[in-house]
Amino acid sequence: MKFNPFLEKPKKLEACVMSWKDLAQKPYDKNEISPYTRVRCILMNGTEYESVWFGHQFHRHSSDNDLRRVIAMVRRNEQQQQKLIAGLKPIDENLLETTIGYEQLAVDLTAFLAQNVKDKNVKAALDFALLEDFDHLYRYANLLESDMNAKAEDYVGDYTEVTPGRPTVSHHRHPYDEVKQPISNKKADLFTKCAVSIITAAEQQTMNYYMNLGSFYKNQKGRELYTEIGMVEEQHVSQYGSLIDPTASWFEMCLMHEYTECYLYYSMMCDESDKRIKAIWEMLLEQEIAHLHASVENLKKYEKKDWQQVIPNGEFPELIKLQSNIDYIRKILKNTVTTTAKRESYVNINDLEDTDNFFKYQNKVQKNAKDNASHKVIMDHISHFGQDYRYEQKTNPVKELQDRENDNYTLGRVKTK
Repeated sequence: MKFNPFLEKPKKLEACVMSWKDLAQKPYDKNEISPYTRVRCILMNGTEYESVWFGHQFHRHSSDNDLRRVIAMVRRNEQQQQKLIAGLKPIDENLLETTIGYEQLAVDLTAFLAQNVKDKNVKAALDFALLEDFDHLYRYANLLESDMNAKAEDYVGDYTEVTPGRPTVSHHRHPYDEVKQPISNKKADLFTKCAVSIITAAEQQTMNYYMNLGSFYKNQKGRELYTEIGMVEEQHVSQYGSLIDPTASWFEMCLMHEYTECYLYYSMMCDESDKRIKAIWEMLLEQEIAHLHASVENLKKYEKKDWQQVIPNGEFPELIKLQSNIDYIRKILKNTVTTTAKRESYVNINDLEDTDNFFKYQNKVQKNAKDNASHKVIMDHISHFGQDYRYEQKTNPVKELQDRENDNYTLGRVKTK
């Protein structure tokens, strides 16, 4: 069914304010909840986090206090939404268990977007980072079994495989190679515009989570793993953020933010299997529609533009659906595991010059990749259990990654010819 949030009658902004009781929703049961319900909560938490910080930046770049009051009103409600969603995570779900959810989100959201986006440059960026988040899931899953004697399959269900991707030691690239060509909002289709905003917010939430909570992990091995992977998340946010059209005005960006939130809540509502959580998505969608219409009014008042000049057709594009992508990921892994980045392009590691920035940066941050936490976590697991932890439907499609008694730390990092 087609849905256009611009045609919906909005609530008043004041009617969106929630009480403390409204915010204190019952957390989900980590042992009963669907893996994708957990993932949806992480996604929408990150979406609201992004919205709050965009609202603060918009506020700081305006001198009109009437406008800033409207922004503050919307932002206060966004803060409430974020607190409500964050509170759905139960107390007994620890840092590492939540991390497995973060990486499952990164894997399956990225794979879904990559399979549906039309822009070739955006698809290339998604496919590239997909294999890195996929490997992060594998590294954290091995830490999970080593430190908690728990298996990641109990958290991801049978939806997402846990097996090596492009090795994390190969992810560390020069900052210059993370900057890509932005899309044009005037030329890009609506799904592409939404996709770059969604994936940027999602990866930013992961980056923030590791930045703030990684140092709280219970041992040094884990703290170092969060540090290493957290730096890769910084790269991903740089890559995805560079895809967003930088020429849009603050009012146009605000409209796009609110529209994307409506699109996501509607997608989550349609996709949700838990009736109680589904009702929450429906309630927050109603609030977001009010935020969107406030943005429409601001666009018209301050820039004399109608919403159709920014989003010509307000009907939602294909909805976001979180689902298993095992076959697609296997295909991308097999075909692009040795790909790396060079400025705006993606190239095979063997096609780089020895003087390229990738090798300069690698030599600066890790002269001996065997010392990296991402490698040591696997080798420690192998030392204790005799092999690494995996959850595979069949053998890894890359020959160099099939050995379960040795962790590959050269693939995608060292030239082979």
